[in-house]
Amino acid sequence: MPYIRLSSFYFFYFALLGAMIPYWSLFLENQKFSASTIGILMGVFHFSRIFAPTLWGWLSDITGCRIGIVRIGAALTSLIFLGIFWQEGALGIGLIMLGYSFFWNAILPQFEVITLEHLEEEKQKYSRVRLWGSIGFIMAVLIVGWGLEFVGIHNLPFILLLLMLLIWGNTLLITEKKAPSVPQIGQDHSLWAIIKQPQVAAFFVITLLVQFSHGPYYTFFSVLMQEQGFESTSIGMLWALGVVAEVLIFILMPTLLSRFGCRQILLISLFLTTVRWVLTGLFSEHLSVIILAQLLHAASFGCLHAVGISLVHHYFPDTMQGRGQALFSSIGFGVGGTFGAIVSGILWDYGALVSFSVAAVAAGVAFWVAYIWIYPEKVHQNRY
Repeated sequence: MPYIRLSSFYFFYFALLGAMIPYWSLFLENQKFSASTIGILMGVFHFSRIFAPTLWGWLSDITGCRIGIVRIGAALTSLIFLGIFWQEGALGIGLIMLGYSFFWNAILPQFEVITLEHLEEEKQKYSRVRLWGSIGFIMAVLIVGWGLEFVGIHNLPFILLLLMLLIWGNTLLITEKKAPSVPQIGQDHSLWAIIKQPQVAAFFVITLLVQFSHGPYYTFFSVLMQEQGFESTSIGMLWALGVVAEVLIFILMPTLLSRFGCRQILLISLFLTTVRWVLTGLFSEHLSVIILAQLLHAASFGCLHAVGISLVHHYFPDTMQGRGQALFSSIGFGVGGTFGAIVSGILWDYGALVSFSVAAVAAGVAFWVAYIWIYPEKVHQNRY
């Protein structure tokens, strides 16, 4: 298994996310956009996840050429983002964000399949490859936060472009594990049969609600901390703390999955996600409580992402893994992330407590859906 090359992709991919998510809202605020406009622009970033991963997942499954699609997507991401340097208005920035994110958001689900193919019978070790993405996020959020205090937030696009180019360069070093294959005739029609199973449909509802609940966090947490008097370096440290907890849980995840199973980890994580948003909304002025809330990122993202990837692999057969992972991204990060960002932008003028209370309710509903419907052992797929 090309561990270093696979891990490097995750490192650079999530380093880009670490440079973007905590600081892009500050960049937009520096451009004098209102909270509702920032919410819409961050929603645009998530919007392409609704349709792009599914479209590219379908194309990957029918051609079997996943790495080629990943390379094209990474290259076009960098090319389109170049346009950001000539945009100042909300419309222009929004169109550039929509354009580059269409390709950037599409490549990760397909790379997840490539990674799982390389892992073969050791798929429980996925989290130990993926944790390098978390390490990349941590390093980026700390280094960029520190650097922006010297060069200014207006230089953020240059940093993002460099990371995009590194992602593209890394994709050139990775090959397919197995020869491209095309699904046999008569198999493709069963995709809908899988999705409409009550448990699988419930899983996607949970995925949507979880990412919706992260809306105010991804969109306005940095703004909230800035309002509390923190500099960009300190804000970066708070973001990094959450991802450090995520890294630790990824290291432990193979053991946790084998001991407790997906259902128990899912339920505990959803409960802790609800607690996290309550704490963030009620006690944003108390650093000790915010530190505790950030540590719960291990549950709200780390555990839920690893369990989600595992359940997709369980629910969908081999010939539909690309579309399964794409749906996971489209429905969760796409639909959930888009509406989470937009709704948080609308609610933000009413205060952080209102926004994070809505997030807590969404996570709480997801808990009960999981409690009622999610029993992975009752769904078995033929790995044709």
